Amino acid sequence: MDEKAILQELGNRIRAQRKSIGLTQETLALAANVDRSYYGAVERGERNVTFTVLCRLSIALQCDVARLTGDLPPNVPI
Repeated sequence: MDEKAILQELGNRIRAQRKSIGLTQETLALAANVDRSYYGAVERGERNVTFTVLCRLSIALQCDVARLTGDLPPNVPI
């Protein structure tokens, strides 16, 4: 899985969690203290977020980071 695919999968997981708790992109961005257009780019897999931003998003999404990042990248045999 390449970097772009990983970021897209992360964005999909973030979007799914946001929708499951009934928040709009704007509300979530405000709660996580990130710009709404930046947040939209995260959901589309266009931004590689820092760990601190990922933590703020997780808090706003009412979940832990592991829920969003589990198995990313997928386990690959060495």
